[in-house]
Amino acid sequence: MATADSEKSISKDIAALNFEDALKELEDIVQTLESGEGGLDDAIRSYERGVALKRHCEAKLQEAQEWVEKVVLGTDGEIDLEPSETD
Repeated sequence: MATADSEKSISKDIAALNFEDALKELEDIVQTLESGEGGLDDAIRSYERGVALKRHCEAKLQEAQEWVEKVVLGTDGEIDLEPSETD
């Protein structure tokens, strides 16, 4: 099982990834796990990283969805962005 320190380093590493890179790595992990390559310890580490990558991808998708939902049609018929709470 991963230690707290290794989980933090995985999280920092994954947090730096954009959606596309994280998804690609997750797909590679799934392919490796499905093929049965490697030993049990490697599979467990890969699975743990895969879970973290999945969560990261879900968070990125949620951010994108929230941004898209802020796109509104203005009174002049033009598409505008609704100001976010952080602006």
